[in-house]
Amino acid sequence: MTTVDDVATVLKRGHDDVPLKVKLRRAERTRTLGYIALIVPLVVFIVLTFIWPLGSLLRRGVDNPEVLAALPKTAQALKGWDGKEVPAEATFAALAADLAAIKGTSELAGAAKRLNMEAIGFRSLLMGAARDVSVEPGKPVKDAFIALDERWGQLPTWQLIARNASPWPPYYLLAAVDMTMDESDKLTSVPADRAIYRAILLRTFWMSVIVTVWCLLLGFPIAYLLATLPARIANLLMILVLLPFWTSVLVRVAAWIVLLQNEGPLNTAMIKLGLIDKPAQLVFNWIGVYIAMVHILLPFAVLPLYSVMKGISPTLMRAALSLGCPPFQSFWKVYFPQTLPGIGAGGLLVFILSMGYYITPALLGSPKEQMASYFVAFYTNETINWGMAAALSTILLVATLALYIFYARYFGPAKVRKTESR
Repeated sequence: MTTVDDVATVLKRGHDDVPLKVKLRRAERTRTLGYIALIVPLVVFIVLTFIWPLGSLLRRGVDNPEVLAALPKTAQALKGWDGKEVPAEATFAALAADLAAIKGTSELAGAAKRLNMEAIGFRSLLMGAARDVSVEPGKPVKDAFIALDERWGQLPTWQLIARNASPWPPYYLLAAVDMTMDESDKLTSVPADRAIYRAILLRTFWMSVIVTVWCLLLGFPIAYLLATLPARIANLLMILVLLPFWTSVLVRVAAWIVLLQNEGPLNTAMIKLGLIDKPAQLVFNWIGVYIAMVHILLPFAVLPLYSVMKGISPTLMRAALSLGCPPFQSFWKVYFPQTLPGIGAGGLLVFILSMGYYITPALLGSPKEQMASYFVAFYTNETINWGMAAALSTILLVATLALYIFYARYFGPAKVRKTESR
């Protein structure tokens, strides 16, 4: 006869005499392993195609293999140097040994070029020492270097070598914001005639802000119209909004060059209508750049706004109007606050894309309209200065992350939930 205790035992242990807790843990472990097996390929793909290349590029901004590879003994000798006096004889001997080992090699040329970036004339100094310095047996090596060139007896020369003997010097990052280290190893601004990158970065941010504001101003009414029209008409208009996505950026820029040139349709139409007497300069300046960038990036503002507006109930506006609230005040106090997540998302997306734009300003703008991405491409393709390109890219990445943190703080899901709870 089966008792209540027997039934309880079967329920706890199962028919195969395995406790149910063990079975549940096994099932949970199997399900977790299945999830991991599905996620691992995606994680590996992201690491290999995005994180690792991005990390390698950013590392170039603080990487300094040239000096360390060319002068390893000198770098080792300078580790304990206090930087207040010219190094001792042992350091000069280490430098002489390094120069003798790399004389006439590409390592010497690379180190000389790298040091010459910070101190003009250092290339000839280092190359001359490798070629002409002669150490007589029993005589100090230090005297031989100073006799060859008095700069070897000056403190700034060795401070520069010591700074670059570090595997992670900040030269490129400082140069990307027009900063440098002076002779006393203090942070200082570069001379005004060499300061260009702050202006470039400010221009990049300012142009991105202008494009973002125009995209939001034009995209808001378009998204509102799409969200309030009947579905059949809205879908047709949405195709027109998405049409730029199906056209190459280069083709669109070329089309704007044709439309905005002095003999183009736009200038011709304005002259025939009597609006202007002679063709207006609409291309190869800031006007053409802004027009083309707003046209290309407008869908990135419309789509987030449309997705948010589509989820706003139209009864809220009708309720506010029925309670006596004027139409504009109803829109401003009831409808508009609910669109802030879409405004934030669209503005963030447009701003980030604007900061990385290269083709449009390069083809439609003058040198005064070139953004930071143009100089990243210049250092990558023309001068092969990966360090400077990586430093400028790092500045843009930091600005993007800061902007994203600001968006998450003031427009993110947490802010939306807090607003809705009120």
